[in-house]
Amino acid sequence: MLSLLYSSPLTFTFFFFFFSPFVISAFAALLAPITKDHTTSQYTVSVYLKTPLQPTNLFLDLGASFTWVDCTQNYTSSSYRYVPCSTPLCDALESRACSNCFDPPGPGCANDSCAMFPENSVTHQAIIAEALVDSLALPATDGSTAGPPVLVPEFVFSCSRTSLLQGLAKGVVGVAGLGRSNFSLPAQVSAASSSPYLFALCLSGSRSESGVGFFNTSGPYYFLPGIDLSEKLVYTPLVLNPIGSTVITYLRPSDEYFIGVTSIKVNGKDVQINKTLLTIDENGFGGTKLSTSTPYTVLETSIYKAFKDAFVNESAALDLNVTEPVSPFSVCYSAAGLLTTRVGPAVPTVDLVMQNDDVFWRIFGANSMVRIASKDEDVWCLGFFDGGVNPRASIVIGGYQLEDNILQFDVGSKRLGFSSSVLAHGTECAKFNFTST
Repeated sequence: MLSLLYSSPLTFTFFFFFFSPFVISAFAALLAPITKDHTTSQYTVSVYLKTPLQPTNLFLDLGASFTWVDCTQNYTSSSYRYVPCSTPLCDALESRACSNCFDPPGPGCANDSCAMFPENSVTHQAIIAEALVDSLALPATDGSTAGPPVLVPEFVFSCSRTSLLQGLAKGVVGVAGLGRSNFSLPAQVSAASSSPYLFALCLSGSRSESGVGFFNTSGPYYFLPGIDLSEKLVYTPLVLNPIGSTVITYLRPSDEYFIGVTSIKVNGKDVQINKTLLTIDENGFGGTKLSTSTPYTVLETSIYKAFKDAFVNESAALDLNVTEPVSPFSVCYSAAGLLTTRVGPAVPTVDLVMQNDDVFWRIFGANSMVRIASKDEDVWCLGFFDGGVNPRASIVIGGYQLEDNILQFDVGSKRLGFSSSVLAHGTECAKFNFTST
């Protein structure tokens, strides 16, 4: 069940002080602003949590199974409740433990409560903590602006301790799990309104303007100047990895998102790689994963070497010569020698080819190259890294390569919609109009 919360039309930013809920039965399209912390290269999604609703910043983890929040510091809400052990909800959470607490009762301390194992995908740490139910709210949208917030009153997540926040961006109090499980944030939002399990992300790399996430809607996704990016999507199947790679082992498939890349091209030419690495084996190794917790795309060693050589060779054919690399990058070019286009520096294109040659994710210079500028140097560096021999996933498409691309995760239909760079369509992910009218 979803409830629509009305606020003063003049004070959208502070709506949580003024609302009164009423129940709606209609389909609700929702959104959330997403910002980038440039110190950590992490993405933060802003939601509203608790009663009364309070703005809450969470690290956006695309592959996490569920949301977790630090309940040990300043967690005050009149609507939270525990999930008792041996209940249907606890069973559905696949809890492996029943928690007891000997500290004073509170949001993170209760006896006979269903336990979960929240994880930090940056530090790869995990703890045991209580499952909690409380109110969540996200703004409604018509696809072009943000409207009043909609309440999801029975949102299930895990408590955590402050120590699990180590390594995350300043100001976040937990993790928003967007993985393909029944208790991820988008899954619960969709279930609450009996909508298809579907969401979309448009990550912004801007230092001043937010990107956006859409929930419960396949479109429209309007960005200034009035461009509907839902019309730019090309689709490829989501691939199921049969083995999860979480710190705590669960006997079920991975909740992370994989796609079926079949080849890589640089300037339209095939990169010669061992293509068996592009499929997932029975042990869960191989394939191509999408990740918001990995800053840049990472390639298995042999793939990386072949790709890097192909990129350097194709660049040389364009009269681009490498210069002294700037750590941690290994291939850099002087900015003075590169032309600038609306899709970034003019460098060879990179295509991730999917199920056939007509379906490919094109990566232009804005996503393949990283600008390093100081008083001593000004270079563009290739934003791909060597992931070592025998990594869990042969290719991990990192956050930087996801920026300014609209990605629609249609989990119900098991497919990914992708646009390639929205810069090529005359807009960017920072150009969604959050102003409510």
